[in-house]
Amino acid sequence: MNDRRWQISFGVGLIILSVVLYALHFLIFHDLYHIGIYALADVAFLPLEVLLVTLVFHQVLASRDRRQRMEKLNMVIGTFFSSLGTELLTYISNNDPNLDEVRPHLIVTDAWTDETFREVEMRLKQHPCRVRIERVDLEAVKQFLGSREEFLLRLLENPVLLEHEAFTELLRAVFHFNEELQRRPGFSDLPGTDTAHLAGDLERVYGLLIREWLDYMRYLQKNYPYLFSLAMRTNPFDETASAIVG
Repeated sequence: MNDRRWQISFGVGLIILSVVLYALHFLIFHDLYHIGIYALADVAFLPLEVLLVTLVFHQVLASRDRRQRMEKLNMVIGTFFSSLGTELLTYISNNDPNLDEVRPHLIVTDAWTDETFREVEMRLKQHPCRVRIERVDLEAVKQFLGSREEFLLRLLENPVLLEHEAFTELLRAVFHFNEELQRRPGFSDLPGTDTAHLAGDLERVYGLLIREWLDYMRYLQKNYPYLFSLAMRTNPFDETASAIVG
């Protein structure tokens, strides 16, 4: 409300100043003719000025601002995958009973094109993203995610993530799964219904995580070849992956 009052006051002040200056011009020169010419010329130029400011300059500035925000966003996403995303994806996918059906299509290389990424993305939409929950060491996952809980909280508090709905949804899913694990003292005597519930939460994380990983790989390939090189060498779906350059 205070900001709006300040804006109204500022606008009224400018109008009054303009009237005073025109009046001063008339008192000094007694020339309504030139006052009318210049005033009309200024008013006539106003639509062009609005056009230039709103449709040209504003769009240029907005585009640059958008690129800067996307750079910051992808830095945050990269930090997520470096700190826990890649390791978590490796472990979950290793317990996917249908992994062999999709694994050969996820060995990303620098020869991939936009069309290749789109084809793999469509294939992933058909992939069930199931997890053999009985083979998952839930206690180890609990400790792993618990040790990174503060990091996850900081990511959720980052305002730049509001522009990436899919990644925000992934963070919510990971955070929720971690909360479910932390609230259970153990996992050896869980009823089948509870185990199935945890499996559903983990499969939600898996489906979101694998898609975000593919998008991030596409971004690295286009923009940061040296980061993409490491990402290829540590691909969670490549059984021969090694960070060592051979």
